[in-house]
Amino acid sequence: MTRTALPQLLRPRALAPGDLVVVAALSGPLDARYAPDLARAVAEIERMGFRVRLAPLLEAGRHRWWSAARPDEIAEELNGLLRDPEVRAIVAHDGGQTVCGYLDLIDFDAIRADPKPILGYSDISLLHLVLHARTGLVGFHADLATPGLGGHWHRASAARREELGTLYSALLTGTEPLGALPAGPSWECWRAGRAEGPLIGGVINRLVLAQATPFALPLERFDGAVLFWEELGGHASYVWSYLQILRHSGILDRISGMVVGVPEAIDGLDPSDGSPTLAEIVLDVLGDRDIPVLGNVEVGHAGPNLPMPVGVRAALDAGERTLSLLEPAVRPHARTGPVG
Repeated sequence: MTRTALPQLLRPRALAPGDLVVVAALSGPLDARYAPDLARAVAEIERMGFRVRLAPLLEAGRHRWWSAARPDEIAEELNGLLRDPEVRAIVAHDGGQTVCGYLDLIDFDAIRADPKPILGYSDISLLHLVLHARTGLVGFHADLATPGLGGHWHRASAARREELGTLYSALLTGTEPLGALPAGPSWECWRAGRAEGPLIGGVINRLVLAQATPFALPLERFDGAVLFWEELGGHASYVWSYLQILRHSGILDRISGMVVGVPEAIDGLDPSDGSPTLAEIVLDVLGDRDIPVLGNVEVGHAGPNLPMPVGVRAALDAGERTLSLLEPAVRPHARTGPVG
């Protein structure tokens, strides 16, 4: 496959009650202190009606440097899950700094033969982007298990947790579009307008890294796309630089709209000392590109995540502060034609 090939959208089969979901260490290790959070995450997935199994590398205290294991070991376990017909979905336990070490070891043919939802964000967004580039797989940019389902969800209100559980269950099992995602009070219109196109994105530093590899998304994938991104840590100047790289690459000239996640622990965003806001940074780099921008949406590290299925068409109305999914992320069980 060449870099310019554009595979068709590859939707996984919809999950059914009782299907097996595996929580795996696809990047960082499990600190023993957070084992209770992992247990709560398992309970959340079970409440959605699925069976849950923990992958062998997900063992509290096990690590190799900053990773759960060597990249080749993680790739071997991931490939085994991709090839196992009993496994119907994979949820990453956490993010980290390892996915870039095994991109060249992934069994892409196994994904094409039996596409499955892979859920996660942060470092896992790099996995989503690469799998989408190579196979067309819909990437489930959604909460991780340990810090998300077992952490942020349990610090949210009971009503919010119920809303998220219903949303995630519908995303994985429903073959009709989800429609409008539940808007939060933090959502802000940074530039009014409407756009419609496939969702492409993730944590912004991983998006930039992905585009620097042989596994990059062809630029044509960004034509008319609704680009979503978020960032954790570092400095505001880093975000400005990442956006400039997207400008230089031509990506900002191709997209139809932008959704920006709530920033988390980013230094240099304090207007009281003369620093810019995140909105000012975004609009500064966009310049006269007249595209709608919706800011401070719950995607990323700042809290419970709204799901953003990579590759699925979405409608954005920044002025009205709405974001709607126009297509399902999964396909029906019966296969009456090509997977897609």
